[in-house]
Amino acid sequence: MKKFLTAIALMAIAFTANAWDQRAPLPVQQCQVHSPYGFAATQRQAQPICREAYLVAYDAPVKIPVYVAYTLLPQNALGCWPRTNAFVADASVPNGARPDDYAGTGYDKGHAAPDGDLSWSQIVEYESFLMTNMYPQHGSLNRGIWKLLETSVRGWAVQTNQSYTIYVGAMYGAGDEYIGKNKDIIVPHAYYKIVINNATGEVAGWRFPHTKPYVNLGNDLTKFRAMISAIQSEAGVQFHYPANAREITPGTEWAVDFGALTNAKRARCGKNAE
Repeated sequence: MKKFLTAIALMAIAFTANAWDQRAPLPVQQCQVHSPYGFAATQRQAQPICREAYLVAYDAPVKIPVYVAYTLLPQNALGCWPRTNAFVADASVPNGARPDDYAGTGYDKGHAAPDGDLSWSQIVEYESFLMTNMYPQHGSLNRGIWKLLETSVRGWAVQTNQSYTIYVGAMYGAGDEYIGKNKDIIVPHAYYKIVINNATGEVAGWRFPHTKPYVNLGNDLTKFRAMISAIQSEAGVQFHYPANAREITPGTEWAVDFGALTNAKRARCGKNAE
């Protein structure tokens, strides 16, 4: 009986994680909040998909985003909705990537706009798990220094009490690996993130290699700082920035106290803090 009840409980969890009702994408103009300085120009043809909490420029032929943009407000950086792992194909995209395309590949389903930044409402947290918001990533990147940068962004928003706009994307093309049941999901050879402090105009960019054999990249984010112009040239994307934009030098990024961030999360969210 105990095994039977355990099986029923696991089935219920799986159903909850995957059976949520998807909303249709919003009109693209409603995503101006996530690209407040103008929509980017891309060399690749990209399908815009506007969600409440982020904007996707989707490369349908290779089933990953060209980039994802979102604006993180301080009050949303300590969201309390627990992680659901509700990975699901995006119903608005015909023949898009599916969660089982990643099964057995050795790659994580890596968020572009991270779940931790989108846990301020139930539906927004669910929408963070749409496959149009995913990249194939080595676990050592996705759960390593990439996660460290994601956490840092939340810390900056909370501890400066300022909003940040984030551009997340990938470098990919000829010679890169493909995964999926039909081998039609490209695996980028590098990833990047550009962070804008909307109050000060300060901007910083990072580029992370994603090659095989893959090694742990450590936890020194300054080693992966990259010039915005170089990132954009390699990625084939031209983003827009505030009129007072100033690219900050490596090592002068915004300070973050991770212990204080953890305590603030626990104070606000209680048992949902982890």
